[in-house]
Amino acid sequence: MIRSSARITAFGAYVPEKKLSNHDLEKIVDTSDEWITQRTGIKERFIAAENQFASDLAVNAVQNLASVSEKNIDDVDYIILATFTPDFYTPSCAALVQKALGLPESVGVLDINAACAGFVQGLFIANSFITSGLAKKVLVIGAEVISKIVDYTDRNTCVLFGDGAGAALVETSNNGPGFLAGHYGSDGNGGEKLFCSGLSTRMNGEQLHTQKYIWQDGRAVYNFAIKTVPRGMRELLRKAELSIDDIDWFVPHSANMRMISFICKELKIPMGKTLTSAVEYGNTSAATIPLSICLAAQKNMLKPGDTFALYGFGGGLNHAGIIFRM
Repeated sequence: MIRSSARITAFGAYVPEKKLSNHDLEKIVDTSDEWITQRTGIKERFIAAENQFASDLAVNAVQNLASVSEKNIDDVDYIILATFTPDFYTPSCAALVQKALGLPESVGVLDINAACAGFVQGLFIANSFITSGLAKKVLVIGAEVISKIVDYTDRNTCVLFGDGAGAALVETSNNGPGFLAGHYGSDGNGGEKLFCSGLSTRMNGEQLHTQKYIWQDGRAVYNFAIKTVPRGMRELLRKAELSIDDIDWFVPHSANMRMISFICKELKIPMGKTLTSAVEYGNTSAATIPLSICLAAQKNMLKPGDTFALYGFGGGLNHAGIIFRM
């Protein structure tokens, strides 16, 4: 069990207006709706406008959170924003969000780059800030504009990714701990299996090809996920002193539906208890988990007291899971 005096009290989400369906992709790359659906389960994704960036999507997600939950965000102490597609190297996306929301200078800001595990890592940090007494109210956001670093001539990657943002409000709890357990890890030896070039062109002692666009070894990442997530989930449940039956909702990173189906079979978790967003939004990296929860909330599937197990995994290669109760 982890020490916690924090709870997630609200979620919000946003995707851009432009929709890119599988049939749209058939017109620009050698692929088909059948090919994409069979391999990924993805049917469509949403693409940011030319002048729309991660901070813009994040702001919209927070505004959606405030509107749907009627929560006041003017008194948040900290903004944690998970992204690997920031507007700038510096200033941080979180700083841009603080300015756009008109929040005071007393608000702390932090960007984290943990790719598809970023949102869960952000929840770890938010819980730590609140439990330690450093903050009472923290916004955790996952926001990505992956379309801006996708090669739309490469059918192995362009069919996977979409843009979007999700946000959670984490607050001091007077109703007992909301966060029950956490687990995380990384294997930097697999870093070159999923990357986009930055300032360096060397990794693990090897010279990498200069890669303007995101690139991945799909098979290697798939194998990493189907081995790591079941093992990590079992450890997470052990730490929480819970069983699979105690989990109301499993929310894995929505990379693709074939991967999720395999993981659920390994863990004996029914797909009916698994929340995803890949079919509707594609792989939005740090945003997939909050988008999945918001989709379920829109369908009135969730209720107070539900227990969630989130598990993110991806670039690093890193992974992170958390169990919390609403």
